[in-house]
Order: sequence, then C-alpha cells, then structure tokens
Amino acid sequence: MTSDAEIQSALPSLSPGNVAVITGGASGIGLAAAKRLAAMGMRLVLADIGGARLDAARQAVAAIAGEDAVLAVATDVSKADELGRLAEKTHSAFGAVSLLMNNAGVGNNPGKPWENGDAWKRLIDINFWGVVHGVEAFAPAMLASGKPGLIVNTGSKQGITTPPGNLAYNVSKSALKTFTEGLAHALRNEPGAKVAAHLLIPGFTFTGITEGATEKPAGAWTGEQVIDFMLASLTRGDFYILCPDNEVKRSTDEKRMAWAIGDIIENRPALSRWHPDHKDAFAAFMER
Repeated sequence: MTSDAEIQSALPSLSPGNVAVITGGASGIGLAAAKRLAAMGMRLVLADIGGARLDAARQAVAAIAGEDAVLAVATDVSKADELGRLAEKTHSAFGAVSLLMNNAGVGNNPGKPWENGDAWKRLIDINFWGVVHGVEAFAPAMLASGKPGLIVNTGSKQGITTPPGNLAYNVSKSALKTFTEGLAHALRNEPGAKVAAHLLIPGFTFTGITEGATEKPAGAWTGEQVIDFMLASLTRGDFYILCPDNEVKRSTDEKRMAWAIGDIIENRPALSRWHPDHKDAFAAFMER
C-alpha cells in the first residue's frame, strides 16, 4: 500500500491541515475517504442528507481528526442552492478547499424508459446534477486560490459498459463520465490552474447502496479498499481510477469495455453482449 508520506509528497493538496469536502460522506466510500484523510491530518467537511447517519459519521471522523477539524452539513446535492450554502459554510469554517470529492449517489431503479419519470429525474438530479452543482459551488474558489487542488467524481463501470438492469443509473453515470472528462480538459487549459479532475470508477463495492446486501459479499471490496486504490492511483496521476474487486480483474474490465465500444465500430446491435445473436462471439472474445 502506498504510504501517507508518499501520497502527500506527490499530492500537496492532501497535506495535513488542508480541507477536503466529501458529498455522500456519511457512509460507504465517502465515509471511508473521510476517515483515511482525517488520519492523514486533513480537515473534513461531510455533506449528506441530515439525520442520525450523518451525525454518527461526524462523530466517527472527529474521533480521528479532532472535534475542531470536522464539519457536517446536511445537504441535498440535487439542489444547487444547498451546494452553494455548503461552500459558504466550508469557507467560513476552514477557508480554501484542496479536495472536492463529489461522491453522493443513489442506485434505486426507477424502471423502464417509459416509466416513473419523476423517479428517473430524481436519480439523475442526484447522480449527475449533484456533481455539476458541486463543481459550480467549489471550483471557482479552488482555481482562484492558486493552490494545488483535486476534484474527484465518483462514476461507475455501468456508465461505460451500460449493462441492462438499471438504465437510469447507467444514464446518470454515463453523463458523469463525459462531464468529468470535459472538466479535466477545461481545468488543464485554464491559465495558471493547479486543479485537476479525476474519475473514480469503483468495482463491486459494499456501500450503502449495495442492493439486497446486509453483509459484505465475498466478491465485493470495502470502501476502505477503494480509497486505498484511489490514493495510489492519484499519486500516479491517473485520470481514470478503474478499481478491480474480488471477482473482476482489470483485464476483464478492459475486455468488456473494448467490446462495448466495438458495438459502434463493428455496427453491432446495441448492447450486443446481451443479444442472443452475439453472446457466443462475446464469450469467445473474453477467452482470448
């Protein structure tokens, strides 16, 4: 595992005393990130839906970082004004932000493309627009500070290979992938900017949105494993932080992604991996 000293030497934005803002910080990957960064000496702002879970998360992180180094703010990321309020409270309490982790997300399945329009909109408002609102609220001040900064957006492999099952979630994460790629390009072309964007792509991870699981499945990673991998990847300068898990290796992910883009290149049917006329060809491709 990459040591904290190595990480902070390569990434001065994660130096002790610097400020990290994490949406979806009350559980799962967000809480794992907060605890790890607190142990590295950073000050933390946890944003999530208000309630007992957020209160418990603040207490857990404060036990590591100290009471004065943690701020918890009840926030609905789907609402731009609440992200603006989060930024105001953060800057008032701690000053400049060095890490913004747009991690809040939901995975509830609203159903078919022609069903439950309001539920579709709610999911996309959180998973996609929540990230856009976070960038709008924090990026200008991060750039104006002139200091090194990181923006990490939590995506999903489902936004790349788009498997059947939860189309709304796939749509939200596909949009987020494209947005984060464009954000990275815009930041590196901003004169004098020292802020970089990265896309975190977890594998099978046991989190608060893991459907139907009360205990960690054997094939899943923990949030802590994802954060260890994320920090090592950031130290290398990776934009795409493509996490494996206990079931799927990177080589398998690469083949699945190559097949998905091949649908366009080869003019195959949409989602041909699951099409009855192409299943055998996909299986043979995966065995190469």
